[in-house]
Amino acid sequence: MLQSSIDKSTDFEKRFENVGTIVFENSTSASKAVAKEIADLIKVKQAQKQPCILGLATGSSPKGLYAELVRLHKEEGLSFKNVIAFNLDEYYPMEPDSINSYVRFMKELLFNHVDILPENYHIPDGTLSKDAISEYCSQYESKIEAYGGIDLQILGIGGNGHIGFNESGSLQNSKTRLVALDHITRVAASGDFSGLNNTPRTAITLGVKKIMEAKRVILMAWGESKSHITKESVEGTVTNLVPASFLQEHNNATFVLDKEASSKLTRINTPWLVEKITWTDKLIRKAVLGLALHLKKPILMLTDADYIENGMSDLLADSGPAYDINIKIFNKLQNTITGWPGGKPNADDAKRPERAEPAKKRVLIFSPHPDDDIISMGGTFKRLHEQGHEVHIGYQTSGNIAVADDEALRFASFVCDYNAKFGIESAEAETIYKKAETFLKNKKASEIDIPEVRYIKGLIRKGEAQSTSYFIGIPDAQIHFMELPFYETGAIEKKPLGEEDIEITMNLIEQIKPHQIYAAGDLADPHGTHKVCLDAVFEAVKQLKPKKFMKDCWVWLYRGAWQEWGIDEIEMAVPMGPDQVLEKRKGIFKHQSQKDGVVFQGTDSREFWQRAEDRNRETAHLYHELGLSHYAAMEAFVRWEY
Repeated sequence: MLQSSIDKSTDFEKRFENVGTIVFENSTSASKAVAKEIADLIKVKQAQKQPCILGLATGSSPKGLYAELVRLHKEEGLSFKNVIAFNLDEYYPMEPDSINSYVRFMKELLFNHVDILPENYHIPDGTLSKDAISEYCSQYESKIEAYGGIDLQILGIGGNGHIGFNESGSLQNSKTRLVALDHITRVAASGDFSGLNNTPRTAITLGVKKIMEAKRVILMAWGESKSHITKESVEGTVTNLVPASFLQEHNNATFVLDKEASSKLTRINTPWLVEKITWTDKLIRKAVLGLALHLKKPILMLTDADYIENGMSDLLADSGPAYDINIKIFNKLQNTITGWPGGKPNADDAKRPERAEPAKKRVLIFSPHPDDDIISMGGTFKRLHEQGHEVHIGYQTSGNIAVADDEALRFASFVCDYNAKFGIESAEAETIYKKAETFLKNKKASEIDIPEVRYIKGLIRKGEAQSTSYFIGIPDAQIHFMELPFYETGAIEKKPLGEEDIEITMNLIEQIKPHQIYAAGDLADPHGTHKVCLDAVFEAVKQLKPKKFMKDCWVWLYRGAWQEWGIDEIEMAVPMGPDQVLEKRKGIFKHQSQKDGVVFQGTDSREFWQRAEDRNRETAHLYHELGLSHYAAMEAFVRWEY
């Protein structure tokens, strides 16, 4: 099935790609396609009365694959009795029953739900003494060889291009071994371990040699955060700095991507360099702005020669000369800039991003975590309020897992000491805070917080969110803590989006009847909280669409501290002066629990206020570089048509 999809692409379309690559609409459809190939292989081997040797991966990428394999077993009778599985890796040291062990991961997501024989799955042992690892790794490879090698190897890809835990610098002939984990890898995993300090520094991994010896390899990558490294691996040179690039030399390897992960591939990002295209307004804007930034020229300075020399002669022939195209794109970009995000009253709004009427709008800002509103659109948030709009905030989750244990312990200890000092008696409060204090003082690494601790951590973030809203000027009646149920697991892994989440979202929208909705469109991690929160908003809006008030409701998407919209995507840019940048910073500072080394720092070591300012400054700089006015900072938005 996957091979036939590759074959549908012409050699001309794929001329920049050095390995088979298939792009799916989303990770769900991609995972189902990979699951079907695995299921077909298992059945073929069953018919031949032979074992099917699978190499399996962990991490976020294969979760949908394993869910589909479980479904195929339960609903369509797919048997795994002839499957022999070898997992790629395991953290070291790691107990098998730890919540972060890959033994537990595989059992909970796959092995416990299918009929694979326990003796038929193999996962590297994270409990060995260091002296025993070398011999163990040699035996691990010998077991694979005894079965004739891996029939089909599933891979994910790390931000630095690692496959398994074969980090940058790994050689093609590397064997199964104990490795030191790259800082980038540890940072990416640190959320699961409640901080970088608790994240293992080493792991046992299957070597590149055994991966390359597999008869078939499928690498899966989802989300925008994987787009750069995917392009490097698929289109770049083969180098040990990007181990995934070794797959270019495999005779039966395929990269399976969703739209976001494929977005930087040449045929997706700049299709006019690959084939003759139909020039839509969207593609023209993307091409012209990209050309101007590449040449470091203002839009209005681009020449016919610039277009011709950079693969855009077709556009010049269709819509030229360059001057006419430049003027059109310049004006469109200029029209995205507005100091009136809620619309400017009594103004001609034909070329403005927002409607002038009604002059006073009801606005609902959805914030996935209690600080996304101020971090991502704090300047716009404040301006909407100052310009007289009725602004509501919907805090979608408690954000409790992002509070460090020492913060919660300090809070619990303060309450306990305060009550003791002043003789305040509240049996319920005393029980909650004492129980939380005792747990936190004795908490083991990677242990899931008890409900009392989650409650306290949620209170901390709730108080910070209220403080920010008061700073903006928003009254309590317009602050809504939604506490969507999908989030409240106490662990990194969340429940799937459910009907209750959607109903809560719909009820809030129907209660406010907004003219504007703002939601977080930051999809760097397709399995993250932002994605689930956005899906809840999208589904709620779709279900409410027939309602009369929805005819006047526009939905704007902002992005968080992790990324920004591409300059060609932006439909509304709200400028900020130096004083407004400082005001936004003060608002972000209200979230004290998220300062000075937060739990979910990501790969960016800057604090959130620094990221926000740098990102907003960079957006303003891009506008200036393209020949428009120079502002201190800009917040950017894209409108979602439903």
